[in-house]
Amino acid sequence: MTKADLVEQVAEAIGPGITKKDCALVVDGFLNAVKLALANGENIEIRGFGTFKVRKRKTRMARNPRTGEAVEVPSRSVPVFKPSKHLRARVERLDKVSF
Repeated sequence: MTKADLVEQVAEAIGPGITKKDCALVVDGFLNAVKLALANGENIEIRGFGTFKVRKRKTRMARNPRTGEAVEVPSRSVPVFKPSKHLRARVERLDKVSF
């Protein structure tokens, strides 16, 4: 699913009273709010959907695949998403349905 598909589904869910252009502004506003909160190190919890967090990865040793030389990978912050129990349960239903 692309952002355009998401905008289209939001427009359909709201109904005929709003244009796709307005829905695109709403979707962009939401995504920008998520980006800004994560950039500030804040967590975002959406009940029934999941939680967006920023985690700190530790420094680790890795290998250069070309030379085999050991290389230190510095610590860094990464965004992570943890789905809610409700979302996990809905996705697990896909395993029970054969395609």
